[in-house]
Amino acid sequence: MGPPREAQPGSVARVEPLAASNPLVDWSWVSSNQGMILSLLWEHVQLTTIAVLFGLLISLPLGVVAWRLRLVRPLVVGVTEILYVVPSIAVLSLAAPLTGFFSITTAEVALVSYTLLVLVRNVVAGLISVPADALEVARGMGYTAVQKMVKVQLPLALPSILAGLRVATVTTIGLVNVTAFIGQGGLGRLIIDGSNENFNTPIVVGLALSVALAAVADALIVGLGKVSLRWQPGRTAGAK
Repeated sequence: MGPPREAQPGSVARVEPLAASNPLVDWSWVSSNQGMILSLLWEHVQLTTIAVLFGLLISLPLGVVAWRLRLVRPLVVGVTEILYVVPSIAVLSLAAPLTGFFSITTAEVALVSYTLLVLVRNVVAGLISVPADALEVARGMGYTAVQKMVKVQLPLALPSILAGLRVATVTTIGLVNVTAFIGQGGLGRLIIDGSNENFNTPIVVGLALSVALAAVADALIVGLGKVSLRWQPGRTAGAK
């Protein structure tokens, strides 16, 4: 049996295990499929970015509502908890008839649903932690409720929000692999293809790049937090 075949443009490589051995990493396969690997890595980044951004856009107003209306808070948090504990495959199966069985929309519906619990909780926690004296100062300056939220409360809640963003981003990077089952999984397609063909290299490459991507994303958010929170001495993006 010959060496693993090179991937055709726009598709995941079909791999054939070597007859004599199945090395942990076949560097010749990596070299010949470099373009395909980078394409899947970029797809992984796109899927993650879209999910986290939409999750944040949904979670900010939900978190503000849950913080302001205590009677509504258990309902909002409860719904996000239900979405979080439902298995990802089940979410994909439920969304697929409405959004398309192999569409990016189906993948994003599942991914966004898993970001909401962490983000909503951290938005609420951040707003609760805003010092009362800061609100008094804002009130004394004649700020409206909207001005207080935008200029005082959300900036002071930013450390908690960024901490949630870190967790949501790293979690989503891992979950993107699952969406490979509907053809939208980025690096997960390498893992599934390698498993189906009993060939280690795509699995190792997919896992290694997923871990590296999570580490890079986490470092970027930490860096963003340090730049954004310079006016808060001793506070970082990881602070809660």
